[in-house]
Amino acid sequence: MCGIVAYLGDKEAYPILINGLKRLEYRGYDSAGVALINDGAMRIYKCQGKVSDLEAHVNGQSTAGTLGMGHTRWATHGQPNDVNAHPHASNSGDLAIIHNGIIENYAPIKEELRKRGHVFRSDTDTEVLAHLIDDVRVTEGVDLAEAVRLALQSVVGAYAIVVLDTHSPDLMVAARRSSPLVIGIGDDGAHYLASDATPIVEHTRNVVYLEDGEIAVMQRGHGLRIRNIKNQVKTPFIQELELHLEALEKGGYDHFMLKEIHEQPRSIRDSMRGRLNLAKGEVVLGGIKEHEQKFVQAKRVLIVGCGTSWHAGLVGEYLFEELARIPVEVEYASEFRYRNPIVNEDDIVIAISQSGETADTLAAIELAKSRGATIIGICNVVGSSIARVTHAGSYTHAGPEIGVASTKAFTAQVTVLTLMAMMIGQRKGTLGGSAFHRLLNELDSIPDKVQRLLKAEPQIKRIAEIYQHANNALYLGRGYSFPVALEGALKLKEISYIHAEGYPAAEMKHGPIALIDEEMPVIVIATKGASYEKVVSNIQEVKARKGIVIAIVTEGDRVVKDLADHTIEIPETADPLVPLLSVIPLQLLSYHIAVMRGCNVDQPRNLAKSVTVE
Repeated sequence: MCGIVAYLGDKEAYPILINGLKRLEYRGYDSAGVALINDGAMRIYKCQGKVSDLEAHVNGQSTAGTLGMGHTRWATHGQPNDVNAHPHASNSGDLAIIHNGIIENYAPIKEELRKRGHVFRSDTDTEVLAHLIDDVRVTEGVDLAEAVRLALQSVVGAYAIVVLDTHSPDLMVAARRSSPLVIGIGDDGAHYLASDATPIVEHTRNVVYLEDGEIAVMQRGHGLRIRNIKNQVKTPFIQELELHLEALEKGGYDHFMLKEIHEQPRSIRDSMRGRLNLAKGEVVLGGIKEHEQKFVQAKRVLIVGCGTSWHAGLVGEYLFEELARIPVEVEYASEFRYRNPIVNEDDIVIAISQSGETADTLAAIELAKSRGATIIGICNVVGSSIARVTHAGSYTHAGPEIGVASTKAFTAQVTVLTLMAMMIGQRKGTLGGSAFHRLLNELDSIPDKVQRLLKAEPQIKRIAEIYQHANNALYLGRGYSFPVALEGALKLKEISYIHAEGYPAAEMKHGPIALIDEEMPVIVIATKGASYEKVVSNIQEVKARKGIVIAIVTEGDRVVKDLADHTIEIPETADPLVPLLSVIPLQLLSYHIAVMRGCNVDQPRNLAKSVTVE
């Protein structure tokens, strides 16, 4: 959600900024812009639309300058248009700012500045911050860095900002609170700044992640200085990026989403690597080892997440309750933070986020921490905010996920949750030796089974061709397959814009059955397992009302095959591991339907990859 890139060095800034903004397109946005300082003058170019529209807008105009910043905006305050696009200039026009996040108290600040003669051109909260910083700089007679620090003391909300000022043509100032910023340090003394590492990795592997409340000053010839809002000096902690440039390319696939679906045999294996040991017959999660006993003694586990991560958490609920016999509650992070939840000191809270920057999940973590709970994080991005604020946790090691609609992150999250539940179940004795070893061996075989399953893509594509024009779809599942039904429906609505809903199969009779007719595709996860006969009955109920049934079944199934209009077979596996396989055909089905409908599958409308505001 929104993207930031900035550069200070000896090279021309504009090509670096444009290429960086293209790297950030996956985050979701509706306008783009750049600001450049050259010969003491500020040039701002911005417009509604894509980065390519910005390039066309800039074409033929001056882009000289070795100091600049760029932004992709996802609209919050004010419509997506040229005026509301970032960067925003101050009243004098000498200062410009780009901003991710939301300034909650912008209205009273704006009113006070208006009384003092400030004229605002946009509807954004960001422009108010630009005016405020410039006003402080002038009235207090301080330099740019101090003006930023003093101004931020009046601000309530979340922000990642970069500020440029024509009075300081060799200086770039950045600050963060609840929104990520990473600084790249080049071998040539250049500084790169971005909202995540994707625009930086091709220039340097040495980075500094800003912490909440920190202000960074990058000055030509003087390096990087960091202090916090209380004016305390901080020593930059430089670390090496684990991200690799080739992971940010499509690698021959038409879309990042398709590439990431096909990467799942590897990403699931990588999520288990070093944690699942067949030879020793054990699961070891080093990231949570020191809190293992708390898990064993926990009377309750709370899982918080949003979107796909929430669905992974629902699978986790089944896993922990069956394998470790611990009661679990799964909460939307956005609701958890506002309903005064009961959180006890002996609770374990598992926070799940692909990006590690989800604003609602971070807020839920802070609330649970304030009440004494032990917080365990599951995220995909090394150095992310959730990785830093939790007591312990596990990275999924899925690799960068560029497609907005999450695919490999879901199966990686479920893999880590499975390992956690198995480890705790073994330690507690609730998962007996023979059952543990059977599950261990079966989990080890999942990547190969996913690889086999991906060969069904041509068949799934043919089914997609038939139903690409559907207006609605219903997804049904029981037990472990209910969260997968929710996830399948989410994927379809996210990228194809078809209305889709997921339900527990037994709930169909309590309302959704009224929707079923000969135009309604019903996707049913009907694999062999504890509820198989019940699901078969549900399929019969759909067929009795002339519904269309697309069934995900276990290899060799004959009963459902005789009932359904289409069946997609998945390899047989243990019940707790079915979600790792059954979700794959649902991802492919959504992908191919969306492509056939002419949708932008990697950047669906109105969506953002990393939701860093409420």
